[in-house]
Amino acid sequence: MKLNLANKLTIFRIILVPIMMIIPIIDGISGLSGSFLEVPKAFWIMNLIFIVTSITDKLDGYIARSRNQVTTFGKFLDPLADKILVLSALVILVEYGKIPSWIPIIVLAREFIVSGYRLIAVEKGGKVIAASKWGKLKTVTQMIAIIFCFLDKFEFGQFIFRVSSDVVVNSAGIYMTTVQFAINIISTIMLIVSIIATIFSGMDYLKNGKDLLKD
Repeated sequence: MKLNLANKLTIFRIILVPIMMIIPIIDGISGLSGSFLEVPKAFWIMNLIFIVTSITDKLDGYIARSRNQVTTFGKFLDPLADKILVLSALVILVEYGKIPSWIPIIVLAREFIVSGYRLIAVEKGGKVIAASKWGKLKTVTQMIAIIFCFLDKFEFGQFIFRVSSDVVVNSAGIYMTTVQFAINIISTIMLIVSIIATIFSGMDYLKNGKDLLKD
């Protein structure tokens, strides 16, 4: 099978994921240790890989449509690459204690529901369940949330209860600069919105695909 440019970009995206996963393993190696702008270098590298893979996700879809190169292989591989990327990034963030483990569990549960319905749809004549506004919101907020989580020095949900001109104090009683405060707030809000969108988009699939379960 000859791969077109869009397919090659998708495969390239998948190849970058294990590289991102290896970074925490070699975190202590000279050259990766240390920090930049108070964020560990390893997180900058993982974030860069995540951003590049996210951009190629949009790029390969655009190329496939504009060049009329949409293939069955691409339809299968592209959403798979997206799931691998997002879940891998969330697992890394859980490993570093930046987000709770229930977040990737909810995301994974939603993906099982969607994949199951898609398989049933294929068996029953290929009916397509269109992506809802919740699904589109989920995708955008997930990407933004993960990018900011990689830059966040603190854990998910460490909200602020006292603010001064230079520093703020989070709910754990830890001082952070106003920039760190902004990053923590953005990552937390985006994660909350993405989880809400994930749940509602999963419910949309259950609602719109209920006829598929009828014999």
